[in-house]
Amino acid sequence: MLKGAVAQRYAQALYELAETQGLVDQVEQELKSVEEIVASSREFQKVLYHPRITAQEKKDVLKNIFSGKVSPITENFLFLLVDRQREAFLSDIVDYYISLANRARNIVKAEVTSAIELTREEKKKLGEVLNRITRKKVQTVYSVDPALIGGVVVRIGDRVIDGSLRTRLASMREHLRQIS
Repeated sequence: MLKGAVAQRYAQALYELAETQGLVDQVEQELKSVEEIVASSREFQKVLYHPRITAQEKKDVLKNIFSGKVSPITENFLFLLVDRQREAFLSDIVDYYISLANRARNIVKAEVTSAIELTREEKKKLGEVLNRITRKKVQTVYSVDPALIGGVVVRIGDRVIDGSLRTRLASMREHLRQIS
């Protein structure tokens, strides 16, 4: 089974359970914390992902670390992942869970790449335009790529809005080649 399909199925099931109990936001925060703790500790990763460590030993470690710090839903979900040998998919499951929660909140993420650092005012105006275009609340992540020469490239999901000077020049170059 593909990694994405596994993550999708487990995240969907957890999301539906959390939604019925009104704990979507809490479970999301707990999953982020768990993922951060796992990512920050090489020793914890060795225990969690080692094939020779039994499921019960892994669950005991999880219980010692997270008992009382996460909801029973999150704790039982972690145990389920260990029982089904799916703990290696935790990061993908967390990402997909967050995307489900954001979809329900009508939030989309956008990656904006510009040739130079945008000012606060430009970021604000661009955010307003993206909110209007998508009819959703857009959370933006900004980066700089001088190779763009000028303009911006916006990625929202699988959509790309390319307003970069580099792309315009490449398109003009291709058009001139076709003419000659």
